Amino acid sequence: MPGRAPRPLTPDVASRPRFADPDRLDDGGVVLVAEDVAGPVPARALVRVALDGSGVSELFRGPRFLAAPRTSPDGRRLAWTSWEHPDMPWQRTLLWTADVGPDHRLRAVRVLAGAGRRESLLHPGWTADGRLLVVSDRSGWWNLHRVEPAGGDEAHLVPVLPEAAEQGFPPWTFGTTSWAALDDGRVALLHGSATYGLDVVDPRTGEVDRLGLPFTAYSPVLAAAGTTVAAVAASATRGPTVVTVDVGTGPRPAGRPPAVQLVQAGGRTPDPAVLPVPQPVTVPSAGGRVVHAHRYAPTNAALDVAHHDGTAPHVLFVHGGPTSQSQAAVSPEVAYFTSRGIGVVDVQYGGSTGYGRAYREALDGAWGVVDVEDCVAVARWLVADGLAPADRIGIRGGSAGGFTVLACLTGTDAFSAGTSYYGVADLRALAADTHDFESRYLDSLVGPLPQAEDVYAARAPLNHVDGLSCPVLLLQGADDLVVPRAQAERFAEALRRKGLPHALVVFPGEQHGFRRAENVAAALEAELSFYGQVWGFDPPGVPRLDLVRGPGDLP
Repeated sequence: MPGRAPRPLTPDVASRPRFADPDRLDDGGVVLVAEDVAGPVPARALVRVALDGSGVSELFRGPRFLAAPRTSPDGRRLAWTSWEHPDMPWQRTLLWTADVGPDHRLRAVRVLAGAGRRESLLHPGWTADGRLLVVSDRSGWWNLHRVEPAGGDEAHLVPVLPEAAEQGFPPWTFGTTSWAALDDGRVALLHGSATYGLDVVDPRTGEVDRLGLPFTAYSPVLAAAGTTVAAVAASATRGPTVVTVDVGTGPRPAGRPPAVQLVQAGGRTPDPAVLPVPQPVTVPSAGGRVVHAHRYAPTNAALDVAHHDGTAPHVLFVHGGPTSQSQAAVSPEVAYFTSRGIGVVDVQYGGSTGYGRAYREALDGAWGVVDVEDCVAVARWLVADGLAPADRIGIRGGSAGGFTVLACLTGTDAFSAGTSYYGVADLRALAADTHDFESRYLDSLVGPLPQAEDVYAARAPLNHVDGLSCPVLLLQGADDLVVPRAQAERFAEALRRKGLPHALVVFPGEQHGFRRAENVAAALEAELSFYGQVWGFDPPGVPRLDLVRGPGDLP
């Protein structure tokens, strides 16, 4: 209330459940996902939290994981998704619905889709006129579908805009969505593959109003009110920016995009003259596959890092996840290197999202194999096309991307330098230490334990340091609970015993992913200095990183 101090609506006790993913349930309460981790097995439930502070009441429990509770406009129905170990939500989920009674209790709880097939059902929600929509990948692509009665509990899913493009995003966090309902029954929809766009679709007819906005990438969040859509958008020359778009109510003249208001930029964008333009490429890989990537050419030829034959050093960027995607948009990290004469290739290795279910499942049972083959294929392509010298190709990545980096360095000779940001070096330790959401993730990426114990050992880069022949930089948060610093320390010790130049930089106070601006900057400067020393140039304006070069050196 205006003029009054806020007060908690849920118990303010550390041992009580945590709450997330709210939606209005009725005039007096909201529905949320509650998680209780006090017991030996984490438990989740859908709950109603009263807005008058009178308490929390349970609505539904049973599945291991629950997400996206969404209430129909009239408040009479609720939809949500669930999944069980060992699946992840981008592998198999169920779509549920229930009637909401006048006492706020759920009645006629039932599974609408997913029980009879293996499909990923994401982003459920309702249009303004009460139609239930959900994103399904049953066609091989995440496409938006209408949910229609088909007799019995199972529903019939009708594609709204069938296309060989993604209309959904992997739900790594609560609140992820690719669409938002407009007041006239239409929806705003994010969709694409190598690049993404925002358009308006009528789910009743499939008619599309293509907005033609000047953006190529979007965050997996979207909201709408009336005819106004809010999004977080980016392009090759503009970083992530909160924008609003008035999409109107009727037909728009061809070639005339709606007005866009820039609400809040995510930070200062560098001079466009030094920003690289992403070039989508596909490269043949092992087993007849192709790997998708974005290449960013160097934008500052004045710096003396180019080879005498006109080629330039390149660094492959390997995204984390590994079920994720690096979208085509301005990146300060990419620009940091291209503005200093170093090309970048952002590799969407097999297992990445954005290219359909089959591409996403290419990594099943093959993490540390397919991703490595695809990165090596891109490195060989750079040399074959005369873009980079063979002795000046590096690779860098964080978390799961750091695992791929270390696997590439220990298992191939395609790279002359590598940088691992809090990368996984020991798969068995990762399986033992990680949190509940990802605790069975490796079942599909590597294999179930204990049956696949030998595979975990065979794929762990820490067990193959003898295969290394190039320098390595390890960047690690001191308080990382996902990939503890002990993994980086063990890898650095193995490098020192082998006598390879390397450095381990540990940042106090940082966890899994660096947050402090000074540490992000220091890590990039250390990385640039590292490449300079390995490739024989002296980058101006950055502190020189001290490398350990043998067993007798101090770390």
